[in-house]
Amino acid sequence: MAVQGRRNGLGVGNWPFARRLDLRSALLGMVIIALLITALAIISTSHLTRVQYARLQKLENQRDSLQTEWGRLLLEESTWSSPARIESLASKRLDMRVPSVDEVKVIHP
Repeated sequence: MAVQGRRNGLGVGNWPFARRLDLRSALLGMVIIALLITALAIISTSHLTRVQYARLQKLENQRDSLQTEWGRLLLEESTWSSPARIESLASKRLDMRVPSVDEVKVIHP
């Protein structure tokens, strides 16, 4: 009697086809694959979150420095445009003066 293939409880046939996939094995394989995909998605999301948070920190630092510079520029503008400074420059550079009461003429429409 010739032996054509080994028979066991898992399947019938020659070696490559001796094991048949049953529903439990297929389901277990799908769960493992889904678990790996989920793990990779979590790793990717965590990395992207950290990268974006670092970018947010840089942008907030840049915003703070720009707000500081804006405040300094507003102070400088108020200093340069003060009425006392304008009057002083007008009298020194342009030889201008405030007219006396006799020199003022009122024009009525």
